[in-house]
Order: sequence, then C-alpha cells, then structure tokens
Amino acid sequence: METWPGKAYPLGATYDGTGVNFAVFSEVATRVELCLVDDDGSERRVDLPEVDGFVWHGYLPGVQPGQRYGYRVHGPYDPANGHRCNPHKLLLDPYAKAIDGMADGDQALFSYDFADPSEDPGKANIEDSLGHTMYSVVINPFFDWGQDRAPGHEYHDTVIYEAHVKGLTEQHPDIPEEIRGTYAAMAHPVTIQHLKDLGVTAVELMPVHQFVDDFTLRERGLHNYWGYNTIGFLAPHNGYAAYGTRGEQVAEFKGMVKALHAAGIEVILDVVYNHTAEGNHLGPTLCFRGIDNAAYYRLVDEDKSHYYDTTGTGNSLLMRSPHVLQLIMDSLRYWVLEMHVDGFRFDLAATLARQFHEVDKLSAFFDLVQQDPVVSQVKLIAEPWDVGDGGYQVGNFPPLWTEWNGKYRDTVRDFWRGQPATLGEFASRITGSSDLYQEDGRKPIASINFATAHDGFTLRDLVSYNEKHNEANGEGNQDGESHNRSWNCGVEGPTDDPQINALRRRQQRNILTTVLLSQGVPMLLHGDELGRTQQGNNNTYCQDNELSWVDWDLDDTERGLLAFTQRLVRLRSEHPVFRRRRFFAGSADHGGESEVGDIAWFEPGGSHMDEAAWANGYARAVMVFLNGQTIPEPDTRGQKIVDDHFLVLFNGSDGDIEFTIPTADYGDSWVVEIDTATEGAPDPAQQPAAYAPGAKVTAIGRSVVVLRCARS
Repeated sequence: METWPGKAYPLGATYDGTGVNFAVFSEVATRVELCLVDDDGSERRVDLPEVDGFVWHGYLPGVQPGQRYGYRVHGPYDPANGHRCNPHKLLLDPYAKAIDGMADGDQALFSYDFADPSEDPGKANIEDSLGHTMYSVVINPFFDWGQDRAPGHEYHDTVIYEAHVKGLTEQHPDIPEEIRGTYAAMAHPVTIQHLKDLGVTAVELMPVHQFVDDFTLRERGLHNYWGYNTIGFLAPHNGYAAYGTRGEQVAEFKGMVKALHAAGIEVILDVVYNHTAEGNHLGPTLCFRGIDNAAYYRLVDEDKSHYYDTTGTGNSLLMRSPHVLQLIMDSLRYWVLEMHVDGFRFDLAATLARQFHEVDKLSAFFDLVQQDPVVSQVKLIAEPWDVGDGGYQVGNFPPLWTEWNGKYRDTVRDFWRGQPATLGEFASRITGSSDLYQEDGRKPIASINFATAHDGFTLRDLVSYNEKHNEANGEGNQDGESHNRSWNCGVEGPTDDPQINALRRRQQRNILTTVLLSQGVPMLLHGDELGRTQQGNNNTYCQDNELSWVDWDLDDTERGLLAFTQRLVRLRSEHPVFRRRRFFAGSADHGGESEVGDIAWFEPGGSHMDEAAWANGYARAVMVFLNGQTIPEPDTRGQKIVDDHFLVLFNGSDGDIEFTIPTADYGDSWVVEIDTATEGAPDPAQQPAAYAPGAKVTAIGRSVVVLRCARS
C-alpha cells in the first residue's frame, strides 16, 4: 500500500476526507506494524515508516471510515524487566475512537505460555490473536450538532440521576424492542420524558467507554454489566449501539447527547482512568501491555513482572507517566469537545492522586486538570477512595472538585436505621458537610449527597434486607460489602406483613426526603423512584438481566413513590433555601446557630438544642428551621433571594413524637408540604389550615414532616 510519512500528532487514527493519519506511542518498540483488517478477517500489514518522540506514524491515502485496524509491536518480551511486547498479538489503538467486536477469551490473547505461567521470557505465547480480539475502527468525525448547546446548570440547581444505559431502557415497553438497551433508547422520547417529569437535571451514565466482558464471568454464564473494565478511553462501548459498530456508535452517542441537551439534561460520564481491562500479570494482552507495558502500568519496584494494584482489579495506570497523563487529558478533552458531554465522575479517584505511593491531591493529574481550559470548566466529581493504603479521602480533594460524600451516605443510613450517637453528625451532613469542605474554601455543592448508588443495595433493598444475598453471582456470597448499614424493618426480604411493608415504604420516603432537601447536590439511583429491587443482591456487577434492569411495570405503590419523588424534586427546585450556594453562618459543630438567624435547631418540645441535647447519644428527633430571608448570595441578576421559611421535623425513633412549633419570631403560620407518613400528598381534610406558634405537630415513628411558612 502507498504510505506517506504522516504526522506524530494527533495520536490515533485521524480521517481528513482523503485518507487517514495513524500515530501510536511506544518507547520500547523496535518496529510497529499497522494492520488493516478486511471484512473476511484477513489483514494487510504496513510498517509505520516514521518515529518522532517515540510516536510511530504514517499516512495512508484512500483509507476510509469504517476501516478496522490494529497494531503489532515488535520489541522485548522480558517480564522480569517490565516489558511484554509480542508481535503475535494484534493490539488496539489506545486512541481508538470506535471499537468493533469483543475479545473471546481464547488462549491466543495471552502473551505468556500457558504451559509455563511463571512467564520465562523465552516462552512467550506465539499463537496469533487475530480473529479472537477486538478491532480499532476509523471513524468519520463529522456530525451535525445543529443548535446543540450545553445546558450549563449550576451545581446548586443540579439533581443527578445515576443511570445505566441498558439497565434503564432494556425493559421499557414503549421503546421499540430493537433499540432497547442502547444510546438510541436513552435518546427516545419516553426515556427523556421520564427524566423531565422526575425533574433531574443531569444523568450520570455508568461506564460507556469501551469495556471488556470478563472471561471468567462468561465461564459462569454471566457478563460484565457495570462496565468498570475499560479498554478504550475514547470509544463509546459498542455493546450499547443499536445501529452498528463500524463507527456508527459514535454518531449514535452524539445523537443521544444532543437529544438530552435539547431537554435541558446534562450528560455526565462515569469514567475509569485508574486501571484497564488487561488485569494482572496473568491477564490478556489487548492493548497497552503489548504496546509499552512499563510506560502505561505501575509495576512493583522490586518485581517488575507484577503490577502494583490499588484498584482491586489487577493493575493501576502509572500516574507519573507523561504518556498516561496525556492519554487521560486527551480523552477528557475529546469527550467534552467532540462528544459534548458535560462532566465526569472519576471511579476510584484516589488512585489518580497516587503519583508515587501516597495519595497526594496535588499530584500531576490534578495540576493538569486545574490548568486545562476545557476540562477545568466541566463538572468534576471524585469517588474519593480506592483500596490502597490511605485511600479513603472524603473531603480532601482540591477546590475545583466535588465528591461522592461517603460520610453523608453512611450517616443518613445510620440515622434512619436507628443507630445511636448519630444526631450531631446527621445535622452536619444535611447542612452541607461544612466540616469536610469549608476549610479549603469549598461550598456545599462540593458534597454529592446520596444514600444509594449502583454499588450496594437499591433504596428498596436498603430497607428490606439486613444481609447481602449475592448467591447468583457464583462467588459463594463472598463478594460485595458485608457492612451495609441497612435495616430490614423486622423481616428479611419480601413479606406479606402490612405493617412492615408500610414501614418500608415510609423509610424509602424518609431517605428520599433527606437526600433531596439536604444542602449540597443530590444524586438518585435509577429506579429508586420506582421501588426497584435487586432481591438483596448488593453487587450486581455481573447481572446483565432482569435482576438489575429497571422494571417499568408499576403497581399503585410504585406509582405513588414516583409521584412522591417528583414532588420532592419540585419542592427543591422551587425553593432556593434547600439549595444554598454558601454554608449557613452557624458553626459546623452539630449544625450550630448564628446571629444571622439563617438556621436554628430545636428539640421536639420547642426549646433550642443545647450541648446536652446534642450529646445525648440516644436522641432520635430534631427540628430544624431554615430561614428563607437570610440567603446570602444573590441570584444570577444580582437580586436578593427571598424564599419562604421552612421547618423540617425529623423523627428517627420508633414512637410518635409531638413537636411544638417555635415562637412567632420564626413564623406565624405553618402548612404541611411533605409528610412521609402519608402514602400520597398530605390530605388537607386531615390537617388544620395552618399551625400557629405553640401548636403541636405529630410526626409518627420514623417519619419526616416538612412545614412551610409563606413569606410575609
């Protein structure tokens, strides 16, 4: 084939209308072959003729979008010194923007000799992986975005909905069957209408970067469902494509983003830059391992045949390598500039901070993000932990970042399941966790507040099970978290007891009310608003089936929960007192009060909380006053924000409690907005028109009552 020198930048395969420039980094390579794979599975090999700065490159005129390709990298196979080149393995382009096929698990994918897994350098596996591996695809980068523009919701106005592309749409009866479980299904009007009716402003999609279906799972008849097994950092996962995988998935993904943006909904991607799908030293050679193992992965210093692993997946990317950092930053910019996404949630983000051994929030990765004019301007959400030493870093990320607040999740769960000594911390969490974020200049929006996420129980299961029930995963129920901070309300799993079922429904409403009315950014797990259950499985990473998918066949109870959630989101949206941009002026200790009067805390009898009340480890009830007329920040036009006052009555005890409305200094006429004791909206016929100061309001055992005082 005719081959021109081409250019070393940009990396990847770049189509310009008449041909394609190919460029791939490898410092260890002695020769790099570009392999064009034809429809019949045969290949045409072309030596890349030029190398500049360890980037091998060449331009092939006439190559068109849809062309499948890969690389064969010649160089040392010397695991003891960290090198694993093997030209018998067809390798993915680290910068591939589309990937076709799926690796099949054949022995040909592995570089070491199966007869000698000790990996004697002289016994590399010479079986050819062509026909067993995945293929990079040249894409057409052109797309008609029309009038697309980012919704640009401020954090304090944001309600996040964590969703799985397939899980959310696979069983929806009003989506055409042939596109269910795909990007096209996410863009379907019925999906978008559900999100709009719910009132969420952003979908946080579980991994959509190209991932690998674990071979060991397939042997058990299971599949990688969550997708935290990335192999292509610039390629949308081909398993979610309705219209083809020879690059068509790119346009389909863009169409999904465009449709969601038109509805005012942002798209946040859950991204996995901490490890890859190649696993440990016994894993397959699909891409990075065969291109330049020591440049991409963190190896054990004293034994470079093994990988340093802080992710629990077998490997960790080398965060001090300039080429790894370049790949991550190029990937992030690509998804923002070319795919128009609005932000990222970083899986196991503490690993990204491990430039050397310790977690260092000032590592090179965070410096690069801080100064990048594109990436620094989108939503950046950290999962602030990993499995390595010192990996739990909630509250310790740089000011530009927000965090999944694991302490919020744990405290809210503990409060509603009746654990002692949680009242003070509960107060701190629902007011924005100033103890975690205020000292370094961050604001309440730094806290992503959630009680449930993909990893763990659904909301319904959180109030229905004390123990995990993961037998279906085939690991003897040993996988998944054993300390769930859950409470089954008296019976493990499904029951016909009407009182227990009523309590479980109320507990779901309590937790939703807490999350959606706390200061910070609320996040809901898809299906929680519908009462979704996973039958007690808290680790459905391998359950690509009805156990994990959202069931859209709703009964009256589930429709009622949906309506309740919609009402909560609407209340938050309509009242800025629940979504302040700044912390309350009171001290962080137990959500203390201040001279400004923006917040006040009361015992059920109406007296102010004092130190003794906060120190009572068995106190289970508190009333908080939110002053709608002392919100310090102006609106977008510079006008003072004035809202109604609210009283929120939390009763986490088993018994009914009478709360006394505070004095007229706090408001003279209070009406019920939310009462989690009721299945539907509060019935005006069952309540006085308004509660006056000194009146008694009963909050039944384990319930929340929200009272509003209209501004005078």
